[in-house]
Amino acid sequence: MQVIVVGGFLGSGKTTTIINMGKYLADKGKKVAIIVNEIGEIGIDGDVIDRFGFDSKEITNGCICCTLKVSMKTTVTLLAKEYKPDILLVEPTGIAFPHVIKEDIELMNLGESVTVAPLVTLIDGSRFKHMMKEVKNFSMRQIIDAEILGINKVDLIEPIRVPILEASVQQLNPKAKVVQLSGKAMDERFEGLMQMLLPEFAGEKPAEMEKPPEEEKAPTEKVPAKEVTKASAAPGEIESSIEASGVGSYAVEFAVEKQDINREVSREITTELMKRIKTKVLNLNPEFIGHIKLFLDNGTETVKQSVTIYSEEPQEDIVNSKPDAKPSLKVLSAVSNVKTEKLFDAVNSSVQEIFEKKEISIRKIEHAHEHGHNHGEHEHEEHHEHEHHEH
Repeated sequence: MQVIVVGGFLGSGKTTTIINMGKYLADKGKKVAIIVNEIGEIGIDGDVIDRFGFDSKEITNGCICCTLKVSMKTTVTLLAKEYKPDILLVEPTGIAFPHVIKEDIELMNLGESVTVAPLVTLIDGSRFKHMMKEVKNFSMRQIIDAEILGINKVDLIEPIRVPILEASVQQLNPKAKVVQLSGKAMDERFEGLMQMLLPEFAGEKPAEMEKPPEEEKAPTEKVPAKEVTKASAAPGEIESSIEASGVGSYAVEFAVEKQDINREVSREITTELMKRIKTKVLNLNPEFIGHIKLFLDNGTETVKQSVTIYSEEPQEDIVNSKPDAKPSLKVLSAVSNVKTEKLFDAVNSSVQEIFEKKEISIRKIEHAHEHGHNHGEHEHEEHHEHEHHEH
């Protein structure tokens, strides 16, 4: 079994990339499993990944540094034993230090047949400058620890800025291999990344990496894992990565007590709700970065809306519901430099206001240990042995 860990800050495109990797590998006859670690008690992106037909386990505890070792080991061991995938893709939450996850897997003694690929960290190129302003120290840690840095969403950047951005990123981590990616495109650059991660595909036609000649390297080059510079921990650094990120986060799920909400009404509700939550978050931090995601499932379709930065218009996506879906609303929010309690109020008050206005009754679904994750204390360690939403 080969393990690939794809990390990166909130909204950097990890889920899209992991789904693309899964499709790519499945097309080549590989058996693929995906583990999503999403912050909050309600896994959302895992639901989406599951619809692509891959085995998906969600580890939905946000206290990543202190608890993930327990549940990640359980999940990886179970998957390796029961499902026996050729390749396991792991997506840590955007406010984790991905190298910690990779090292945990390496220390699991899963046998000689398990290899771990170089660590991939994605950077949203379109938000790089702002990310370095809002969450600089945290982002630096993620970048310095990476073995392959994927500058994602290059399609959203002016072409003239791409080489400058690439040079800046390379300067922050001179030993990492820097590649460009374009969100949803499974093009030559994506192919080059896959060949770097899994050299067995290098026997096929090699992909050109679109690098200037003097920088050109064979796309099949495997990054030596041991040469990566590790960021040294700050003196007395014992806080969790979530504390270090300065990101407040809150996840909540509601049952919707109405069975006949059509697509247009679903879109109307999510649009109004996103607008209201975003307005309240802007009052708390006018230049926030992170993500706010809404999923309204009407029993037939799920309307998803997401925002990853203060200046962005909400992105909408509509996917089919699972066969036995009941109408529900899920909200997942994680934003920079906002306290969890304030985020809790902004989300819950917005939901109540919009649904009362629409005269649709809703009921909060209590999860076993719902808590904000501005403070990943170690007291939760023993509570997260299980995984939610096993498929």
